[in-house]
Amino acid sequence: MNASLPDLAPQLLGIRQTLARRWAAFAPRERAALGVALSVLAAFLVWSAFVQPAWRSVRAAPLLLAQVDAQLQDVKRLAAESRELRATAPVSAVQASEALKAATARLGDTGKLMLQGERAVLALNNASTEGLRAWLVEARSAARARPVELQLQRAAQGYSGSVTVVLPGSQ
Repeated sequence: MNASLPDLAPQLLGIRQTLARRWAAFAPRERAALGVALSVLAAFLVWSAFVQPAWRSVRAAPLLLAQVDAQLQDVKRLAAESRELRATAPVSAVQASEALKAATARLGDTGKLMLQGERAVLALNNASTEGLRAWLVEARSAARARPVELQLQRAAQGYSGSVTVVLPGSQ
């Protein structure tokens, strides 16, 4: 590697001298035109390498800030919901099972509840979307039950399958 450095210096000096002779051979008007062209090229390179990426970042910042703000609001909403759920009074197993039975009764003949110790299984047969949603909301809020398994199939008439929830105190 050191052997190539001394060989390179005379070549660079020769190239520099050749360019200096060619520059001197240009007419003043050609030198000015070449200077302007080199200045434009340098300005383009500076713009492309430094200014344009920063400009893009500045233009994209408001959109990114809005997305981050929306995510922050979601996290705050979830944290408030979590605090609210923690603050709610616990319900007994009897109260939870009664709440699940009442919610199941509102489903009519499309739902059948089976209590199995710490778990409750809701068997569905063509239950409506709204009915299933209402049952899940009531199971979570009134019975404090936590869904652990869903095996649902959607048909034209509604949902069929089963929903398994864990009753409070066993979580």
